[in-house]
Amino acid sequence: MERREFIAGLAALQMASSLEGANTNDMIYRKLGTTGEQVSAIGLGGYHVGVPADEDEGIRIVRSAVDRGITFLDNSCDYHEGKSEILMGKALKDGYRKRVFLMTKFNGRTREGAARDIDTSLRRLQTDVIDLIQFHENIRLEDPDRYFAVGGAHEAVMAAKQAGKVRYIGFTGHKDPLVHLRMLDVAAQHKFHFDTCQMPLNVLDYHFRSFSHNVVPRLVKEGIGVLAMKTMGMGHVLKAGVATPIECLHYALNLPTSVVITGCDVMERLDQAFEAARTFKPFTPAELAALVAKTKEAAMSGLYEPFKTTAEFDGTAQHPQWMG
Repeated sequence: MERREFIAGLAALQMASSLEGANTNDMIYRKLGTTGEQVSAIGLGGYHVGVPADEDEGIRIVRSAVDRGITFLDNSCDYHEGKSEILMGKALKDGYRKRVFLMTKFNGRTREGAARDIDTSLRRLQTDVIDLIQFHENIRLEDPDRYFAVGGAHEAVMAAKQAGKVRYIGFTGHKDPLVHLRMLDVAAQHKFHFDTCQMPLNVLDYHFRSFSHNVVPRLVKEGIGVLAMKTMGMGHVLKAGVATPIECLHYALNLPTSVVITGCDVMERLDQAFEAARTFKPFTPAELAALVAKTKEAAMSGLYEPFKTTAEFDGTAQHPQWMG
């Protein structure tokens, strides 16, 4: 899709999506696809809350985020070998669990493996139900087939939903929009509708293997909640030197996203996220065109999006045992 066509179509996508929502002084709240849920437009990334060496600091970050208005919490069964889920479970005691929409991810490709991951996450998070469970790292063309295969992960997810262990179902991936589109195609063949889909959405993605061009319009059309991640790509996007952290967050908020998930391993990063929410205003076509024009040259090699071009971020490739 050409730049002018994308910019011209963005306003229509925004009107048809979750971009319209409630605002407070410090946070924006948006619809999560067609689930009927309303969540904070900024989500707290689970990986980064497990980074501080001091567990109490991680707990303080989670609780401060919730106290200030973040309701969407991200996590995964494999972050820091389970440390992130354990820490978040501790942080959600004392009434905090009731105030959030809790998401985590699983890696198991078989029914048995996925069921084990889900039960482990429930135990670590100290909760009876996970609001949103997501199939993690849909990064290979065969991943959709394995997910929906007889004896595959989808059977475990549906059993967990029937048992009241999970409420909504989604998938994630960071490699190539073609793999996401194939998952949507295979889901349609099985007459299944995902509630959410998570992917890299940043100022460089606009130009290179673009999820925003190729996947987001279909998600909006199908009423699937759009979850943005890697808006700064663990700092790699910032190394390109073409956008500030606030510009990166504003760009993702300007897309028809339900939630922009951002990592906060120190309180300053959390402050930054709230400042982005407080100062966000939808871009004019001229503002969007100016931003993406200055990011094009840095984007085209994929150098600053290594999660697309290398195996550095492929946890399931580095730990094949997770996929059992």
